[in-house]
Amino acid sequence: MPILNKDMTLCISLAARPSNIGTRFHNYLYDELGLNFVYKAFTTDDIEGAIRGVRALGIRGCSVSMPFKEAVIPLVDEMEESASAIESVNTIVNDDGRLTASNTDYEAVAALIATHELDNAASVAIRGSGGMAKAVVAAFRGAGFDDVTVIARNEMAGAALAEKYGYTHVTGDPEPGTSVLVNVTPLGMRGADEDALSFDDAQVDAAEVVFDVVAFPAETPLIRVGREMDKRVITGAEVIALQAARQFERYTGVAITPEQVARASEFSRDVPPGP
Repeated sequence: MPILNKDMTLCISLAARPSNIGTRFHNYLYDELGLNFVYKAFTTDDIEGAIRGVRALGIRGCSVSMPFKEAVIPLVDEMEESASAIESVNTIVNDDGRLTASNTDYEAVAALIATHELDNAASVAIRGSGGMAKAVVAAFRGAGFDDVTVIARNEMAGAALAEKYGYTHVTGDPEPGTSVLVNVTPLGMRGADEDALSFDDAQVDAAEVVFDVVAFPAETPLIRVGREMDKRVITGAEVIALQAARQFERYTGVAITPEQVARASEFSRDVPPGP
């Protein structure tokens, strides 16, 4: 990485529980490609002030994670279709003070549905109703899935999300038998919820595919049980690498190869990402 200098371009992330994964991913590629960029993770209890800072200080790019994906919507100037269609933002690009929002989570999940060749005739249960859940549900609808159940304790948010795409909403667990199980909640995430299993053993046993968007740890309780039961698994590590790669290209204007993405993803996990 170049020595810090006045011409260096700054990109940041904003999250309730920031980790070093994105920081290491982006900075690894800046170094490999010789770019005069630096990336830093932050948290905040003043999202409006933080976004004003992005604009005022000329911060080039801003990754947005829970719980800010919806809160930033009124704070930007333009919403790309990937964000406006699902009313959730995970990426902001600053062009001379004009902030454009997009959602590379949606792009990443859509790509994983395709590359893992999930059968759109399969039944799907998606646990969660927040900003990331909006991206996941929209991606399954975009891939042609009709039999989808949104599981959310927040009845209003869950029902609204399901209704938007013509899906079913429940507040409790459905009976075992769903083919594809998707966790889009903090259950299994490092911290207070790291031991929680987002779907029980009977549900996993009856499924064909388990998909957990939680990125750290890479092997959540759900993924671990899925592997033990010899299920097909899709991990949050795959999601975060793909969405970060698309952010990287938006921030820098530089296209990167799958091999570069894989190297940066591996590097980002070489050390614990911190609290």
